[in-house]
Amino acid sequence: MALEITQFLLSAQSPDANVRTNAEANLLLLQEQNLPSFLLSLSVELSNNDKPIESRRLAGIVLKNSLDAKDAVRKEHLVQKWMQIDISIKSQIKHLLSGTLWSAATEARHTSAQVIAKIASIEIPKKQWPELIGSLLSNMNRQDRPAGLKQATLETLGYVYEEISHKDVLQCELNSVLTAVVQRMNLAEHSPEVCLVATKALYNALNFCQTNFKSDKHRNYIMKMVCETAISKQVEIRQVAFKCLVLIASTYYEMLEPYMHAIFELTFNAVKGDEEAVALQAIEFWSVICDEEIKRQKKHENAESGDSYPPDFHFIKKALGYLVPMLLETLLQQEEDQDQNESMWNLSMAGGTCLGLVARTVGDAIVPLVMPFVNANILKPDWHCREAATCAFGSILEGPNIDKLSPLVHAGLDFMLIAMKDENNHVRDTTTWTLGRIFELFHSPASGFSVISPKNIRQVLAVLMESINDAPNVAEKVCGAIYHLAQGYEDAGLSSSLLTPFLIEIIANLIRTADRTHGGDSKLRSSAYYTFNEVIRGLNVAETSYIIEDQLPVIVNKLEQTLQLPISSTDDREMQGDLQASLCSALQVIIQKLSSTDETKPIILREADKIMKLLLRVFACRSSTVHEEAMLAIGALAYACGPYFENYMHEFYPYLEMGLQNFEVYQVCSITVGVVGDICRALDDKVLKFCDGIMKHLLNDLGCNELHRSVKPPILSCFGDIALAIGEHFERYVAYAVPAMQRAGHICAEIDANDKDTMKYGNQLRRSIFEAYSGILQGFNNSKPEVMLPYAVHLLQFIELVLLDRDREESVTKAAVAVMGDLADSLGLNTKLLFRDHPFCIEFLGECLQSDDENLKKTATWTQGMIGRVMVS
Repeated sequence: MALEITQFLLSAQSPDANVRTNAEANLLLLQEQNLPSFLLSLSVELSNNDKPIESRRLAGIVLKNSLDAKDAVRKEHLVQKWMQIDISIKSQIKHLLSGTLWSAATEARHTSAQVIAKIASIEIPKKQWPELIGSLLSNMNRQDRPAGLKQATLETLGYVYEEISHKDVLQCELNSVLTAVVQRMNLAEHSPEVCLVATKALYNALNFCQTNFKSDKHRNYIMKMVCETAISKQVEIRQVAFKCLVLIASTYYEMLEPYMHAIFELTFNAVKGDEEAVALQAIEFWSVICDEEIKRQKKHENAESGDSYPPDFHFIKKALGYLVPMLLETLLQQEEDQDQNESMWNLSMAGGTCLGLVARTVGDAIVPLVMPFVNANILKPDWHCREAATCAFGSILEGPNIDKLSPLVHAGLDFMLIAMKDENNHVRDTTTWTLGRIFELFHSPASGFSVISPKNIRQVLAVLMESINDAPNVAEKVCGAIYHLAQGYEDAGLSSSLLTPFLIEIIANLIRTADRTHGGDSKLRSSAYYTFNEVIRGLNVAETSYIIEDQLPVIVNKLEQTLQLPISSTDDREMQGDLQASLCSALQVIIQKLSSTDETKPIILREADKIMKLLLRVFACRSSTVHEEAMLAIGALAYACGPYFENYMHEFYPYLEMGLQNFEVYQVCSITVGVVGDICRALDDKVLKFCDGIMKHLLNDLGCNELHRSVKPPILSCFGDIALAIGEHFERYVAYAVPAMQRAGHICAEIDANDKDTMKYGNQLRRSIFEAYSGILQGFNNSKPEVMLPYAVHLLQFIELVLLDRDREESVTKAAVAVMGDLADSLGLNTKLLFRDHPFCIEFLGECLQSDDENLKKTATWTQGMIGRVMVS
């Protein structure tokens, strides 16, 4: 039975906060008391033309939000709630929504279209609501239907295809839908409003059109209509048409060749003279073509003899002589405030990005086309020219051969150091970005090549140390340049770092930069501390321990000072949280560095009490980011303290529990699980007294529907960490932990092989299951083989199932091979018949012994030895 909720919906939009809060509370109460009735009431409100448009609008929004959420766990929860509603009520709701498409109110039709699509995304993959597409097509094909209904129907079709990810579930009606949609893109026969909605619908349906694009007739018709709408008089229609071309480029690259001449003319004209929104999509088309050809080049390069690889039509190389000048022209169209508003994407930014992708696509061929532009503009009085020249140079640094660019980079470095003092902020900003690119790509002492030498290091650092005091946008990029300088020496053998004599000055400037206020510029502060961390991380402890030790009290004192900051607003709280997160991250790096050698570890032990007390106080901050970084710092401290960390466990344990139960911010939960592993490695069997509580929370987490799926693999791995720490005492948890691992194994068997994200998750899950088994088997250390023996058959079956999957990652293979060895080692003669009954496992070991991966080969050799010892006994 529907409820009267109009007044609640209107009051929920009141300017009076008290009225608004009460109304929202009442709506929430109705939702919790009787969800089916509440959803039906919302659909009645939305469909009723006699109701105020304000209440109808909010009814639609609330209804939509009751069916969908950004968070995957929350979304699945809402889907389950919908599926539990009685079919008769769901039918009423769907009937009302379909009827709302007839409404005279555009807003109501629009909202109804969105809600219908949300329901369709739930029901159609489950073979429910099969009549939906047919009824929508009927709306389109009946001559007596009003124009508003047809427009709303097109919009609905577009949303339905946008919402449904499974490409096979809508194939039956696809041809009819495409015909209805593409016909209404014809501007000569339909209004601009209908054409716009039809073009949007086509965009959403394009991912489903593989079969249609294989047909010359269908493909030609679709491409003809897209190209025609790309020259519409309506800006928004042109923009969506170019978005279609972008999607076609990424999805149907191999079928584009017959249309490339026409597309080039369309994109060229759009970039030269169309509105920016359209021009940006035209540039994006070429960026996507670059992405596709870069991927195809890599597959070609990595292909082994006899492998097939996708064709590369070299569209970029063929268009290079026209494409590059067009992109260079866009670099001169900077906006005056683009350095202060970097989030605002514009034509010059898009052009520079595309130019960089072109360089990566064609390599050396880009250099002679770009360098004349650079040389012609780099010294001009107009700052637009100088900035464009610098941007062009920085954009082509990745792609061409190092030998080709090396002379230009060496000459350019000297010029860039001078240009860092340019009178214009935009030029200094882009110059600093280019310097960072040079250090990132041409500073690799480990490989024997670096643009930095003993002769120029002092000049380079003098300029950077001066420029770090520049405006925030420039200073931030100076931090980035220093980051890449430090990173280059990290791989080279730290004693060879030319930065060593300047470290004290560099670190002091980074700390001073982080302290700059500039209205609480958290971006600059984060960049400064991020670079500080990289500098510390790359230091040679034996040579520079005194420098690292000096930074410990600095960071600790700054973190302590944040606890006394006056907090009078949300902005103050946010600034405090950002600062505490950066400082906790810096503290973690210092702890890790000083605890990496026996000589410097006592430094941390002396300060451990103070550090731990401070970190526990930081947990009082409500920021999840702070909790993440503080938890990571505590994990590093646990490693440094070893068994001594037991002294902190009773006080820390409540925060550990809070972290393990934080389903709302799953990153905190995941990091806390990792810290449990750190603590297990630090305390060994001294962690036993806390294990009942920890295991209870971990098992509860695995069984909780609200837990984000990404936390499950770390939890399973954590079982192994706990088992290794407490040894045979893990027996009390086996009956709960191993079935949870087996359930996770069943999930792996149901993974959709066509979904890359799901496959990646499946590989993580498999690896973590093997790590858990390995930890448990090793933890028993040949004692009590009878505990794990009942699970051995299932484990071998799971191993065999995983090894038969050709899409598994290499790390999964190593973990599977290792757990076979652990099984033989731990259960001994009990596994002799098991391995004899599963010959595939032993046969697979033979393949692994032929692998080029030395780590896999080493693991396989050890495992073969363990199994061999059992088999010959």
